Amino acid sequence: MRKIKKEPKVPTQRSFVGLPSVAKERPQKPIVALSPNKYQPSNRLYYGDNLETLRKYIKDETVDLCYIDPPFNSKRNYNQIYNNIGKEDKAQAQAFVDTWTWDEAALTGYDEIVSNRGGVFTKQNIELILGLEKILTRGSFLSYLVHMTLRIAEIYRILKPTGSFYLHCDPTASHYLKLILDSIFCAGRQGEYRNEIVWKRINSKGLAFTRFASNHDVIFYYSKTKEITWNPQYKPHDPKYLTDFYKYVEPETGRRYRLGDLTNPNKNRPNLTYEFLGITRVWRWTKERMLKAYKDGLVVQSKKGSVPALKRYLDEQEGTPIDDIWVDILPVQPQGIEYLGYPTQKPETLLERIIKASSNEGDIILDAYCGCGTSVAVAERLNRKWIGMDVTYQSISLILKRLEEHFGAATLKSIQLSGVPEDFSSAEALANKEDDKLRKEFEKWAILTFSNNRAIINEKKGADGGIDGTAFLLDFNKKGEQDHKEILFSVKSNKSLSPSVVRDLNGTIEREGAVMGFLITLYKAENLVKESKKYGTYNNIMLGQTYPKIQVISVEEILEGKTMKIPTSLEVLKDAEKKSKSTQQKLEF
Repeated sequence: MRKIKKEPKVPTQRSFVGLPSVAKERPQKPIVALSPNKYQPSNRLYYGDNLETLRKYIKDETVDLCYIDPPFNSKRNYNQIYNNIGKEDKAQAQAFVDTWTWDEAALTGYDEIVSNRGGVFTKQNIELILGLEKILTRGSFLSYLVHMTLRIAEIYRILKPTGSFYLHCDPTASHYLKLILDSIFCAGRQGEYRNEIVWKRINSKGLAFTRFASNHDVIFYYSKTKEITWNPQYKPHDPKYLTDFYKYVEPETGRRYRLGDLTNPNKNRPNLTYEFLGITRVWRWTKERMLKAYKDGLVVQSKKGSVPALKRYLDEQEGTPIDDIWVDILPVQPQGIEYLGYPTQKPETLLERIIKASSNEGDIILDAYCGCGTSVAVAERLNRKWIGMDVTYQSISLILKRLEEHFGAATLKSIQLSGVPEDFSSAEALANKEDDKLRKEFEKWAILTFSNNRAIINEKKGADGGIDGTAFLLDFNKKGEQDHKEILFSVKSNKSLSPSVVRDLNGTIEREGAVMGFLITLYKAENLVKESKKYGTYNNIMLGQTYPKIQVISVEEILEGKTMKIPTSLEVLKDAEKKSKSTQQKLEF
């Protein structure tokens, strides 16, 4: 194993890189990159199904580290796997079934596995899925496992020979996922299972009335081959450990140290067997090296007749090596600076540990379920290249907003954004998608793009009361107090719309006590623009601005760059927060 260059500014970390991989199985269909000149330079963010994206855009053995935090339902009762649902968990079970159903997509995925599409599945992997079908039958949980199998197989394909894979899950499904991981990484291949990391979240899930409180997540760590990129991670020594072990102090230097064993565990070493300071032992070093260390003051004999020992200085130690039980990383707190309101948001310190351990600066990090973008943000901060994927535009918009706020607007110019509508035909295709399990994707894209990611999407899948999204702006109420006023968004994709939709929006504005509304239409609707002018204006006293009460915006206008120019409460408060922090910083100095 040869060493590679250490990361700058991290002198305590050691990196090891492996050897070239063995010949890999090639897919039946070629993997097509966007274009040679676009493939490497920029970070990439993909909106859409990650399986399609992995197959179409990510080449074989090009990724150094992959971390995924796929959807899993940790509130499900374990017995629901076998369709034995208790009354107390019916709501959670229904939520799981709504997301994972045995439908045409699940059947297609199942057929791709058992027919070994692209040659990316092992014999053991195929037999595992066939066996799980007999046990679980074709239902929601098997659909979930098929979904994961398809994507893990592609992740194995795209990892470099020295690449690492971390899968974040919860104990409900972890044992099934480990079987899948073993069958893809280790069955007749050079991949290795390395760790089951237990992350203690601190905050317990539920009260422990009938069982021990659930308080941890599982992170599986696998590598593609035996040779990996690895930078050991350390944490500060426990104070008690320092007191118990580093109890000696050099009077001359004040350096704290402990005594280490100098004897050799291999007793059959005649060349290392000799007398030193009156003691004959099999030593770790040659006599010449031992004498030099003694002369340099590194070897001490506490009293005559005692076995000499080696000084191990505290200031030369990197800390306590981090093990596979992580209790020192807190979850994201609602009052914390990282908090984005994303339900499954992970702390940056968690991703920082993983990325630092299994990659170096300039390496490519991939997250196929990037959610609110924690892995992407940390990779950007640690000078890694990154690839993010998510199936909902709400996540894409949140990531772009997060990167802009953390690293500046210039960062967005280095991102290659794919899958997001760039012309009318692609917007129309998104609006007319037949298979849209998450639904509302066109609405999300239209509202978040027009509002510069400042609006909040209405997630109701059924009747939404005519409201597809909301935003808030500051104004004074009748008492002269600062108040948050609602702006409503309604999105329509019909080709022909009557003026009644504007009247309906106005009625919703009145009903909800909002002050303004935006009607976003897929197709241009001059008749609606004309109708909207009948409803007057809204005067914002705080901003000293007057706005139309209802505005009709077409997708074509959005694609041409038209955005909402009204400063929302979020922007005003963020600006105030920045000014406050700036003032506090000056006071501290």
